[in-house]
Amino acid sequence: MMNFSQAVYEIVKDIPRGRVISYGEIARMLGNPRGARMVGWAMSRCPEGLPWHRVVMADGKISGGDFADLRRAMLEDEDVIFLPDGRVDMKRCGV
Repeated sequence: MMNFSQAVYEIVKDIPRGRVISYGEIARMLGNPRGARMVGWAMSRCPEGLPWHRVVMADGKISGGDFADLRRAMLEDEDVIFLPDGRVDMKRCGV
């Protein structure tokens, strides 16, 4: 049986290039609509090779502290569209 973190990683591995998903959307997909923080915790321990940069906040803000600039650069390389205020355009780039 898969634990919560493993279930998160199964969803993250399938996020297509140029698309993003929010922590809350992943939580809802796993049947835990209030579990966005749990998804964030799982993502903070994300195994190598997963597209961790494609998981953003519900409003399109990029989290990640020291890695926020790297995450934005990686998303820009994938042609993810940003709004003038720096948030990801979730309507156009959401999964």
